[in-house]
Amino acid sequence: MTTETQVRVPLSESADFVKGINLTSATTLVIGSMIGSGIFIVSADIARLVDSPALLILAWTVTGFMTIVGALTYGELAAMMPKAGGQYVFLRESLGPLWGFLYGWSMFLVIQTGTIAAVGVAFGKFLGVLVPAISADKWLWHIGHVPKWTVGPLVLGNMDVGLNLQNLVAIGVVVLLTAVNVFGVRTGAMVQNIFTFSKTAALLGVVLIGAALGRNADAIRQNFGHFWQNASFSTLHPVQVGIGGPIALVGLLTVVAVAQVGSLFSADAWNNVTFTAAEVQNPRRNLPLSLALGTSIVIVLYIAANFVYLMALPLHGDPQGTTVLARGIQYAADDRVGTAVMQQAFGASGAVLMAIAILLSTFGCNNGLILAGARIYYAMSRDGLFFRSVGKLHRKYKTPAISLIVQAIWTCFLCLSGSYGQLLDLTMFAVIIFYILTIGGLFVLRRTEPDAPRPYNAFGYPVLPAIYIVMAIFIEIVLLRYKPQYTWPGLIIVLLGIPVYLFWSRNARITAGASDLQSEAG
Repeated sequence: MTTETQVRVPLSESADFVKGINLTSATTLVIGSMIGSGIFIVSADIARLVDSPALLILAWTVTGFMTIVGALTYGELAAMMPKAGGQYVFLRESLGPLWGFLYGWSMFLVIQTGTIAAVGVAFGKFLGVLVPAISADKWLWHIGHVPKWTVGPLVLGNMDVGLNLQNLVAIGVVVLLTAVNVFGVRTGAMVQNIFTFSKTAALLGVVLIGAALGRNADAIRQNFGHFWQNASFSTLHPVQVGIGGPIALVGLLTVVAVAQVGSLFSADAWNNVTFTAAEVQNPRRNLPLSLALGTSIVIVLYIAANFVYLMALPLHGDPQGTTVLARGIQYAADDRVGTAVMQQAFGASGAVLMAIAILLSTFGCNNGLILAGARIYYAMSRDGLFFRSVGKLHRKYKTPAISLIVQAIWTCFLCLSGSYGQLLDLTMFAVIIFYILTIGGLFVLRRTEPDAPRPYNAFGYPVLPAIYIVMAIFIEIVLLRYKPQYTWPGLIIVLLGIPVYLFWSRNARITAGASDLQSEAG
């Protein structure tokens, strides 16, 4: 346990919030934050990397195992500390305020806000399928073009900056959902419930319809007849080191670890429910239960969806193919594997059905991300580590309104910048670091606070949490070696938070000292 002095505002955060999130809403928040557009897209990239039906399923299975173990472990921490801020609080209490701040800093700068922006633009992109006038090429205000900038293995820039109809829709979604969540947690939870049920039904529909109507005899024969192709430990897989770097030949475990970037990102954000802990009814019971239920439901659907992809489309394909079957999973148009499956089932109208499903998915996903993310910055402010006004609740609605608004402003800027997508891709390394640290914090708390009330004990402790940490560290080492474009920028973003933390903590100490002097004078 760190010996750093921590400065906090002496106010009961849980007493001020409205307990507007029941078990159903907490579970839909977990599900809704996880299911976005990734499940319909990233399997194409994974398939290109692993070049094996068995390894495609293995990549998603490993992701599922890590996600559920992580959720079950977080359940103990959430039940111990049901406070606004969730993972920020877990890190603060187990490892010290610096680590909590670095997490909150990374979340605000790009992880949470960048995800919201990316999901918002995805909403605009798929709305363009239904309304062709909505396009990234229709500029309302074209600021300019940022030239290509190469730094080691990274390629940054090479993007247009400004306001077009697509990111205008994204900004509109962010503003609308921010307003919904300012008006009360019950309102935000109601919207979350509606859209989570809708998009879960849509994903389930893809699974059932794809299995019933989209299945193809040739695809089944190729994929399941050669299911274990390229899946032996003796097979070497080509992986490009960095961007434009040399090709390295790697083994089974390494190539699956590299492939985890896509699947882990698609299954991420399950921890968002912990940020809203102060508003959850009976949190010591409902938080662990919602984490277990939500992650299990999503992972089952994700693995089922990938089996359906293999039933409907051949894994291998031709990038120049003119039909969905010719292109296969590996080369589905724009990597839209889910759309290809629906086209296989319904023809051209399948693309429209898939666009509607993804619109429901992205809208509900963004509502969950917006609702949860603002609670992190609220908790940071209460510790004197963010703008003081962010730590205030709306007098009438008892929501962190200013935190929601500040989050929305920065997110809208990221929508305009065009750089958010690159930054988002570069942060998965940092996200995994904080998962490792948080789960490691559970071991610290078991040692330093052995008698603390634990309404729920992490399932499989200490074996399963330790396995998670070992697997996550292995993935980080592999990414550091073979995908430096995903690692160093994320690490730099985290480290840039250290001087910012020193500035905020110094101001917090000065403010606290001034308050003490005023109290003594009084």
